[in-house]
Amino acid sequence: MTDLPVRTKTFASRIINMHLALPKNDLTKVFGPQVLRSATSVAAQTREGKRPKSPKDFISKIEGAIQELEETTLWLELIQDHKLLKPARLKDLFQEASELNAIMTTVVIQAKRKL
Repeated sequence: MTDLPVRTKTFASRIINMHLALPKNDLTKVFGPQVLRSATSVAAQTREGKRPKSPKDFISKIEGAIQELEETTLWLELIQDHKLLKPARLKDLFQEASELNAIMTTVVIQAKRKL
């Protein structure tokens, strides 16, 4: 868990940079703020998980981060589907989202086993 808050913050920063590269149009007025909110929420909830009130609170925070990560992935898919950025620009973001999802899912499973 020690590098997860760092990775999710870096992921959020990369999403911010991606957002800045989006063309200015009606779609990005919707997709842009949504992807920013969900990606930064992944980082925030993971950070909150560093100081949980209880083991159940820890699980809740990480599960919330997973949900936000799924939402982030949806917005990335829509950005890709509507050809707002080149696929190469999004490829690494999709990869990192997938890896973070796998890591957090494993963390939650292990934490639930300890309860």
